This record gives sequence, structure tokens and C-alpha cells, in this order.
Amino acid sequence: MLHRKLAQYCVEQRPVWVFLKDQQCWLEDATVVDVDADLVTFRYEEEDDEAEERMSWEVCVRLESIGAVSTKLASVSRMAAVEDLATTGDCPEAERLGLP
Repeated sequence: MLHRKLAQYCVEQRPVWVFLKDQQCWLEDATVVDVDADLVTFRYEEEDDEAEERMSWEVCVRLESIGAVSTKLASVSRMAAVEDLATTGDCPEAERLGLP
């Protein structure tokens, strides 16, 4: 199931957070580049504060080394006005759930 989910994230180019069991660290805001058998390639960026540079990395990880994968369900721009946010009142009548 993890293999299929990672393949789906690869197609969607959705950012993921991956915990690597063997290294005991997180890859933050990574992109799944490729899923080939039991090898998964991730691309992520790090910022070096001292040199004020941004570095891009690609790592190949065995499926068995992945302890957890998480992704954002949704995001809302902080710049959006409160009036622009969708609420349940904006839902079409046909899609609303009936109250008991």
C-alpha cells in the first residue's frame, strides 16, 4: 500500500514529509521523483543560513527504510481575506448533509 501511495504522490507532485527509520531523521517538504520496485527517489531542498544558499538534494531510499509518510490535506493562504474563505454555507444544497 505504501508503494501505491508513493506512486500517487509522484504523479501528483505533492510535497511529502518522510521519516527515515535507519537515519532517524525527517525529509521535510520533499517531492517523490521516482518509484522503481523497492527504491524511492526523493528531492528536497535545504537552506544554509551561514552561506545564505539553497541546496537541492536527491536521495534514493529503500521502501523498508521509510517509517512514516505524511502530507498536507489542505492549505489556506494567509493573505486570503476572511470573506473569501469557503464555508459550509457556500456548499450547494444538493451536496449538504442532512441533519438528524
